[in-house]
Amino acid sequence: MIIVSACLAGVECRYNGQEFSIPKIIEMVKKGQAISLCPEILGKLPTPRLSAEQYDGRIFSSDGQDLTNQYLAGAKVALNIARLVGCKKAILKSKSPTCGCGKIYDGTFSGKLINGDGIFCKFLKEENIEVYTENEIR
Repeated sequence: MIIVSACLAGVECRYNGQEFSIPKIIEMVKKGQAISLCPEILGKLPTPRLSAEQYDGRIFSSDGQDLTNQYLAGAKVALNIARLVGCKKAILKSKSPTCGCGKIYDGTFSGKLINGDGIFCKFLKEENIEVYTENEIR
């Protein structure tokens, strides 16, 4: 089974209350080939919400609030779901503090990217689950 970021499957769950639909991913979910989930929603974060970025191992909202615990809680629930369904691959939203893979924002809210992974992505990789971004499957 493949786990996909819910925003890529058309769910309006991103920080700005929008989705980032990828038709191929929507089809995969419709055909039962993939399960969509949002670790941020699973962490009980509201939609919409302030943007957030990782900095020094923590996740902060753009107003400086430390939201690490909520993001970690959601990533752990999402990981448990991935384990339950026997996930072998994931397609996650790039640059996200939760789902980003390979590149994430640097925590300064300046738009600068650095090498790194979102916390859910890290958890999946620790389980030897292959992680891709929407950019790699287009």
